[in-house]
Parts: sequence; structure tokens; C-alpha cells
Amino acid sequence: MRTADLLAFAVGAARGNRVRTALSMLAMAIGVAAVVTLTALGDGARRYVVREFSAIGSNLVIVLPGRTETGGINPGSFVSGTPRDLSIDDAQALQRAPAVQRVAPLAVGTSELSVAGKLREGMVVGTTAEYIDVRQSKMAQGQFLPHEDWNRASMVMVIGAKLRAELFPNEAALGRFVRVGDRRFRVIGVLASTGSGLGMNTDELAIVPVSVAQAMFNTNTLFRILVEARNRDAIEPAKHQVTQIIQQRHDGEQDVTVITQDAMLATFDKLLGTLTLGVAGIAAISLGVAGILVMNVMLVSVSQRRSEIGLLKALGASGRTIRGAFLVEAALLSSAGALFGYALGLAGAALIRALAPQFPASPPDWAVLAGLGTALCTGLLFGVLPARNAARLDPVTALARR
Repeated sequence: MRTADLLAFAVGAARGNRVRTALSMLAMAIGVAAVVTLTALGDGARRYVVREFSAIGSNLVIVLPGRTETGGINPGSFVSGTPRDLSIDDAQALQRAPAVQRVAPLAVGTSELSVAGKLREGMVVGTTAEYIDVRQSKMAQGQFLPHEDWNRASMVMVIGAKLRAELFPNEAALGRFVRVGDRRFRVIGVLASTGSGLGMNTDELAIVPVSVAQAMFNTNTLFRILVEARNRDAIEPAKHQVTQIIQQRHDGEQDVTVITQDAMLATFDKLLGTLTLGVAGIAAISLGVAGILVMNVMLVSVSQRRSEIGLLKALGASGRTIRGAFLVEAALLSSAGALFGYALGLAGAALIRALAPQFPASPPDWAVLAGLGTALCTGLLFGVLPARNAARLDPVTALARR
């Protein structure tokens, strides 16, 4: 029997029982769609986190108060206790490290912002003029914070694009005053819209000099210190030098955590890559279930088509030909279901992107190939037993049975 005849035989058998064929294809399609959609979610999460960390700047070394013994990063890294808090003097001392290009201290808090009767709760960030270069941000209007003594600062403010639109919807913001708590600040600049990074939406920030922010929030500590290395090759030396300087200033105590941007990216990339593989494995279980369904359908098909099989063998078809015909049918069902599932998975990923445009949910190529390949292999594997049973039928017994 030629290949074309085998395909015609398989297509005819599939059309002979449309409900059974549709159920088999649907089971396989659900399995492949689950693999494609879940890996799209996992890989989308990985790329989203990488993009968020990349948005905070380049060649960064971040100093956090508190010691993380593993040297890694976890939720506790951002809110942790320490025998000695980070101070402005600590940040200034880091400027003398040979591998350091810039240093930007951060003091963060929330306060009520008011302009001409309009009130809004907002995040206030205290920092210095170096912040805009460390974060690689751009100005839409005006200028950023002036270069001045970190401990004695002017009452000036730079606001994000969204905050400007809410506080000054129909008028210019530059030169206007904004009351933050019990203090008045003059707006000297508006940041260009950049969106969020590490959970902090820069479009909604009010940025003031660091010493003023510390006075507002009645604290001498810093939330963290952003350190920019001179280049990528200087990241590790900068990390070592920063650690040594802080340790010397803190009486030999290693009471801070110093992490690099590359280390954070590598950690999250590995973690979320493993998560993607895990959800792909879980989704692949459904392909095994679909394969069992294909096997059951094929076994029923063999029992229902005994006369047809007996006639083919009586006409001279070999057991190998019969076995090949049923394997082709199993492969046809699996392939059609896999392609349908691939289309469903792409539609699911597109829906996720439509609902959450900031989330790049697209299935990786390896997941698509693995899903389609596993579906085909599963169909063929579970089609072997029915094909063998069909090939072993005695033609006389098969024709005699009704």
C-alpha cells in the first residue's frame, strides 16, 4: 500500500466517526494549548522581571541595609534590620572608590501632596543630582535636582509625568509650588515618562533632595544606595570596594548586603526559567492523558473495523501494512490535535498580552517544538498497541465476526 493510500485510509477512518475523532483531537489540543499558554506565562514573567531590573540603570551595584547571609536577594532584602543604618556619610564615602563612577543615595516615604485644593497621596524619593544619570532617566521639562551639598539642600522638586498631569492638568508645572506635608517645594523639572521599575512607578514620583526627605520623614537612614560602576568590567571590583568601605565605616561589621544588577538578573532568570520548565512539565501530563485517549479510541476502532481489516488481509495486505495504516491514523489524529492546540495556545498568549500589555507573554520556541513533538510521539506511542492488535487479526476470523 502506497503512502497516499495509507493517508487516504486514515482520513477515511477519521471521517467515519466524526465525534470520536473530534474528541481525540480536542484532548490532544488541550494538552498542547496548556503547554504553550503556561510556558508563555512563565517565560513572560522571566522577561518582565529582566526588563524591570534592566530599567533601573546599567552597571549597578546596590547597597541594602541588613545582612543576607546567602548573598542573594529575597523579599526580606528590601525591608530588614541592621545594627547600623546606611547614612548620607556612607554614600559620600563610596565616591572615593576607584571603580565607582557615581553614587545616588535614596530615602523613600509617602506623603500627601497638595496643589490649589487638589490632594493626592504620593511616593516621595529623596536623592541627589546623580540619580538621573545612574538611572539613565530623561527630563521632559526643566532640569533635575541641582548639584549641591547633600546635607544642605534647596526646597525644590522634580515630579513624574503622571503626577504632573494630575496636579497641573491644564497649566504649566514649572515654577509652581507643591505642598508636601508641612513643606512647600518649587517644581523645577518634569521627568519623561518611563513607567515602573522594581515596583516603583517613576511617573508618579515626587523627587526632592535627600536631606530634605530625611527631615520630612524624621529619619537619618537611607532606603538604599545606588552605585554605578565605571564600566561592566568594573562591576565586581566596585562591589568589593563598596563592601570594604562600608565595613570600615561600620567598625568592621558586615551589616549591609551588596548586590549587583547582573547577579539579580541571573538569579531571577534561573529561578523563572526553572519555573517555566516546571509548569511545562505539569502541562505535559495532559498530553499523556490525551495519548491514552487516542489509544482507547484506536482500540475501539480496531474492534469496530474487524471486517474491514479482514478484507484487507484477505486481499493480500500484510500485517506490516495494517500496522502502518493504524499508526498513520494515530499520527494524523495527534498532529491535527497538536496544531489546533498550538493555535489555541497562541490565542491564549495573545489574550494575556491584550489584558496586560506590559507582560510579554509569548511561548518560547523550545516549548512550542517540545509540545508539538511530544504530542506526535505520544500519539504514535499509544497507537502501537492498537496497530499490533489489528495486524495480528486472523482474516478468516475477522470476516466471520459481525
